[in-house]
Amino acid sequence: MRAIEYDHFGGYDVLDLVEAPLPPVADGQALVRMTIAGVSPLDETVRAGHLAPALHKPLPIRPGGTGTGVVEQPGASGLPRGARVVVSGGRYGVSADGCWAEYVAVDPANLVAVPDAVDDEAAAALTTGAGYLTAYLALTELAAFRPGQSVLAPGVGGAVGQGGVEVARVLGAAHAITTATGTDKAEQGRAAGYEVIDLSQESLRDGVARLTGGRGVDVVLDGVGGQLTGEALGCLAVDGTLISIGYAAGTHADINVTDLIWKNAHIHGFRFALFTPEQVNAANTALLARLAAGHLHPAVAQVFGLAQAAAAQQLLAEGHPFGRVLLAV
Repeated sequence: MRAIEYDHFGGYDVLDLVEAPLPPVADGQALVRMTIAGVSPLDETVRAGHLAPALHKPLPIRPGGTGTGVVEQPGASGLPRGARVVVSGGRYGVSADGCWAEYVAVDPANLVAVPDAVDDEAAAALTTGAGYLTAYLALTELAAFRPGQSVLAPGVGGAVGQGGVEVARVLGAAHAITTATGTDKAEQGRAAGYEVIDLSQESLRDGVARLTGGRGVDVVLDGVGGQLTGEALGCLAVDGTLISIGYAAGTHADINVTDLIWKNAHIHGFRFALFTPEQVNAANTALLARLAAGHLHPAVAQVFGLAQAAAAQQLLAEGHPFGRVLLAV
């Protein structure tokens, strides 16, 4: 089979298209023939050597944490041969061989059936970057979100930004707000139906005040970090919650402690280890059902062939695309 691997860390050029044997299938595992694989920031982090050695498998590493495929050997999954599935959860592409290959061996707990009304590309876009899944779990399990509340999910082009506003709207948010660093991205977001603050035209605090009538937002899904975290904290309504999810803009933030005190603010850190496989699968199943019903519309920036994996990673890391980057396996 064809697969993408690297046997040393470095730039995009370390990604090799190789001919490899079919993966060994451990007792109970399923064998999945991949059709579409996702390209995520974590793939870049591992390939560049920025993850501690204890946190990834020995080289060579085959990237790809998520994707869509077809069950070839059901194992203990309970799914029939030929069932269409998403691979989500686990640590594929980090602790185990990932989805940038024609076949992958998967633990049954990391498979979710894809509804007939959802095509492979849409299912892969929904799971790539885990933005929709993160937003759903953060809102329903951590933030105690209620319909009628307001949500800010900065970063209109990113997985958490797009997933956050779409999931918030589906769950009944009064306002689901995101941000853009320039007018072009802001216009793309507004064309997709999002409430977007153009940070090249107004401050985050002013934009949130304008859109919420001065009240602020009840929940911030912060996948950006850096300077924005302190600014977003200042945009909370009284008793609001900020959930720290990522740090694309940096790992250090300056905050005004009065925003914590006078707003009775709550801050949570997010990681998938907080949730059981059953919670993750239930969330993915709910999201796929919403996708099948036409309530969610994950954007796709570009689909590359497997041999173009380096170009796909470069677009995601340097091009800041609007939507997900995928590989057709």
